[in-house]
Amino acid sequence: MQRDESTAEQIVIVGAGPAGLAVSLGLYRNGVRSVVLESSPALRASGYAITTWRNAFRALDALGVGDKIRKLHLHVLGLRVFSSSTGEITHELDFTSQENGGPHETCRVRRDLLLRAMEEELPPGTIRYSSKIVSIDHDDVGSDAKLVHLADGSVLRAKVLIGCDGVNSEVARWLGLAKPSYSGRLATRGLARYPDGGHGFAPEFLQFIGQGFRFGFVPCDEADVYWFYTWCPSQNDNGVSESAAKMKQHVLNKLRSSKVPAEALEMVERSDMSDAYAAPLRFRSPLSLLFSNISKGNVCVAGDALHPMTPDLGQGGCSALEDGVVLARCLGEAVLGESEAGTEKERIEAALRKYAGMRRWRSVSLVGTAYVVGFVQQIDNAIVSFLREKVLAGVLARSLLKMADYDCGTL
Repeated sequence: MQRDESTAEQIVIVGAGPAGLAVSLGLYRNGVRSVVLESSPALRASGYAITTWRNAFRALDALGVGDKIRKLHLHVLGLRVFSSSTGEITHELDFTSQENGGPHETCRVRRDLLLRAMEEELPPGTIRYSSKIVSIDHDDVGSDAKLVHLADGSVLRAKVLIGCDGVNSEVARWLGLAKPSYSGRLATRGLARYPDGGHGFAPEFLQFIGQGFRFGFVPCDEADVYWFYTWCPSQNDNGVSESAAKMKQHVLNKLRSSKVPAEALEMVERSDMSDAYAAPLRFRSPLSLLFSNISKGNVCVAGDALHPMTPDLGQGGCSALEDGVVLARCLGEAVLGESEAGTEKERIEAALRKYAGMRRWRSVSLVGTAYVVGFVQQIDNAIVSFLREKVLAGVLARSLLKMADYDCGTL
């Protein structure tokens, strides 16, 4: 590959999701430009909404967009957990109570609004859409740059390459990270819209657990309510993801056989499930995260490319924002020469190692805790169900607040 056949870039970020845009915006706030490659023709809203706990708002404040997000969403005031078999409340948690370490700032943020809030702060042209990465090579002319090959045949030369390209990350594969494992559970979700006067739901998070599934919903704002449904599949579930109608009917059938209230069923019925499907819940083994390369030379990963996890803590998007702030801080100092002495190459590689060290244990803790919480909440076993409803409900609920009590620092 000759140099005039590729385009030179300083920092290349793969993926315009929460992690990728957080890294790019954090670098820009520090005076460092980057380019973000997004495979889709526009910002993707798949997933509908993201839980933003206290740790996420600390990251958003560091990036300078926290108040933009706050103004657009309802603040969730608490959590109520119900038994799906009896309809009884098994635990309540007040996010405003000082006894619970509160107040805990929590919202369910629409993904499209979150991404747009960060995109609006970036210089025009930072995000390059319809730019799908197909392979990564070393530069064969003696530099330390990485050659990023795109589906349209173009090649970018990256002095730093950051993979924020999700659970099927091409960059993570290049680093040799283990392929994410299947948890044995599936999930679907939807967004119910109430444009004709509001939904009437209180600003709280409701969960129904038991009978082999977990269902929950929470308002995003006065007009939108996000809901999710996770379950362990059986042979009877074949074909449920063939269409949005079949997926919705599957969820409704399961909920009707439980003690979920009628207003929740109506919410699912009116939901937008245009891109709904039975998504396998996957995670990267904590053991793999302990010993694998999060960074190698001038390449690293963040967000789901680093720590895919089951959604049981609501920390996937939050931790991606944490990654973005920490990585932007470390890398910005290196590029601007504010870190330890040495060549730029040495500073960059040291910065990525520092980032990896800071995020490794946090990632292990989040992935492991999310898996355990999900397993206990969803297993359909008589003994575990009894313990879950009578003993463990409070422990599981408080784990949400414990894992959110984290500060990634400033830029």
